[in-house]
Amino acid sequence: MAGGVPIVARAAANDRELTGAAALTLRQSLLPCALVTTLFFLWGFAYGLLDVLNAHFQSALGITKSQSSALQGAYFGAYFLFPLLFGGPLLRRFGYKVTFMTGLVIFGIGCFCFWPSGIYSSFGGFCGSMAIVGWGLSTLEVSANPYLATCGPPKYSEIRLSTAQAVQATGTVVAPVLGSYVFFKNTEDLNSLKNVQWVYLGVGVFVFCLAFAFFFAPIPEITDADMELQATSDELSQEVEPLRKQITLFWGVAAQFCYVGAQCAVAGFFINYTLETGRDHATSANLLAVAQGLFAIGRFAGAAMMKFVKPRYVLLTFLIGTCVFSILSMNIGGTAGLSFLNVVFFFESCCFPLIFTLAIKKLGRHTKIGASFLVSSISGGAVWPQILAQVADRKSTHFAMLVPFIGFALATTFPVYVNLFQRDRMDIAFETVTPARDVEERSIDDEKVHVSMKE
Repeated sequence: MAGGVPIVARAAANDRELTGAAALTLRQSLLPCALVTTLFFLWGFAYGLLDVLNAHFQSALGITKSQSSALQGAYFGAYFLFPLLFGGPLLRRFGYKVTFMTGLVIFGIGCFCFWPSGIYSSFGGFCGSMAIVGWGLSTLEVSANPYLATCGPPKYSEIRLSTAQAVQATGTVVAPVLGSYVFFKNTEDLNSLKNVQWVYLGVGVFVFCLAFAFFFAPIPEITDADMELQATSDELSQEVEPLRKQITLFWGVAAQFCYVGAQCAVAGFFINYTLETGRDHATSANLLAVAQGLFAIGRFAGAAMMKFVKPRYVLLTFLIGTCVFSILSMNIGGTAGLSFLNVVFFFESCCFPLIFTLAIKKLGRHTKIGASFLVSSISGGAVWPQILAQVADRKSTHFAMLVPFIGFALATTFPVYVNLFQRDRMDIAFETVTPARDVEERSIDDEKVHVSMKE
């Protein structure tokens, strides 16, 4: 027990039982949230390496932009299948801790599969390995995103997830720099692909060590009953509607599909865009690191803004920014266009965590399955880069920036809908005054409480 709130750890979580974990105070939630936040750096690092590998494989294996986009297709294609077929059911049956460990193990196995792929210089093998990595990471995202959104005071839900996503963005900054200057410095021939083997072998070993650490980590479970109580414990308290009537969730899923696809299309072909401006590969990788740095800065800035500005306003502002600057980067060439494309990264920063948290707001017992749908929508990263690649092969990467602009524009319909029709639902936690510590840290009954949950 920590501060009067029982910390319940089980091999299998009983979703009809209150554990009190969703009622953790800000101070009590710091440790479990910090542990889970370490996972965000992992998939940020993996995603950052993906962008670098995309460009380097074009040179080392002699493949086209369209063919190299299959690497992203494999990675994000896993996000389409496994959140709903594997990660979501696993989370609902065994709880967060088991899902964390399982995702890490699968991620590690995928990293080890890069070794035989490198031996045979098989691009298909690399794609298969990346699909397993995506399987593991999608399992982690199914659990980590909703966990941070619900572990602690609801008022800070968006801030918690945005801060963790900022840590993830830090991984995307570090990975391109290490990839271009250390890991894949010279990937112009097949022999140099051995570097890829060693890098992913090291990552795999680290991931297995982290899975072992999570086995002993104090991760409190949050059940459907906890989330139902959290969703109905304010002045807007009302029974949570059936899943099929959750319009905000499904609109958020569609928006996330379009947004993530557009984001991945921009990041995956950023180096190709810079090459068209006359830069070389090394300089392009540096510029990608700068862009990812702006992405990370934007997430920290957005998290700070949400202390004073309602999250729904922040999301609308940032998505409008992506639309404006992506269309400018399409129509303006040279250094100016490249600068506008960098600004796109800044405005992309807060969109994913805000779409996620606003879409699952007050879902109650549907939070876990809602999170599965939202993580599955990340599969947009397998579709939109393919479209951009086809346009880029026929026209140019500059002209192909029309594709992410369309994605950003479609995603913007979600905050427009939220601001027009869901204001009260989104603002209730933001406007709640955090209680004083002596009241906030009150104990809850240690006995197991079973609640009746309607389908």
